[in-house]
Amino acid sequence: MMKNEEPTQAVAPLKEINFSEVTSIKGTSYYDGDLAFADNAVTLPMLSKTFKVNFNLLVFCIAGKLDITLGDKPYHLTANEAILINQHHVVRNVVVGSDLDCKIIGISNQMSYAFLNRSVVDTFLTMCEHPLMRFSNDEMELFERYYELAKFKMTHQNLSYGPETLQCLLRAYLLDVIDSVNRHTASDGNQSMLRQGDKLFRRFLVMLSSNNSHDRSVKSFAAELCVTPKHLTSVCRKLTGQSAREIITSSIVSRVRQQLLYSDRSIKEIAAFMGFDNLSFFGKFVKKHLGASPNHYRLANRYGK
Repeated sequence: MMKNEEPTQAVAPLKEINFSEVTSIKGTSYYDGDLAFADNAVTLPMLSKTFKVNFNLLVFCIAGKLDITLGDKPYHLTANEAILINQHHVVRNVVVGSDLDCKIIGISNQMSYAFLNRSVVDTFLTMCEHPLMRFSNDEMELFERYYELAKFKMTHQNLSYGPETLQCLLRAYLLDVIDSVNRHTASDGNQSMLRQGDKLFRRFLVMLSSNNSHDRSVKSFAAELCVTPKHLTSVCRKLTGQSAREIITSSIVSRVRQQLLYSDRSIKEIAAFMGFDNLSFFGKFVKKHLGASPNHYRLANRYGK
């Protein structure tokens, strides 16, 4: 080292938390690979001092206070407020008030893709820019009741008619949250004009949610959107941290998983429904992305097993 050089300090690598790691975090009361619920205020600080997640977290503050920094912007949550944390955000400086009462919902990317539609995409883009939302007493009570009912149904599946009721409940929960977010962002003057990249990304996700084509290449989506594959991937990376190919694959995995767990179709019928050319290719795809053959994955994880 030269005489006038300052010693350099090693920078600790940023902790990136996978959705599967949620099960080992104190305070998690439910986890099924798609959704996680936590009622304990210690859950967020237990993740790490500074971290990123590769899924989506919705934190509803029922009472008390929570301080959290996303990127370089600090947020202060009090009662009737919620914040979205996703893979865009580096999370730092989590300080939990002694009287904090909160509800935390973790949603896997695969589960998020299963609920894609235009309203979801627009709200997601809005919340990425304005992650802190304030709700009325009635709205928060509604969200709490949804939360408790969803958790009860998931932990008492023998009392449920079937997977369709859970899916309908979760969709209703999501749509009511979206409706409240849209109403408040519009009234608060935060509903800014979408940038061109946002508009392209929205069109891409809406296309993806309705796509049943055998051709799932980035090239085919880009051609339909009248952009180059490179540009589409660049926009996706900027907004989500994922490439267009990764998003397409996650969407396919989500839909395959939903079919295996929540439908009565045979494995052969699911493969055909999802546009796979043959059963062997479908089996290899499921084994690669879900860790087991289609039949074994269904038997091990199916709703109400």
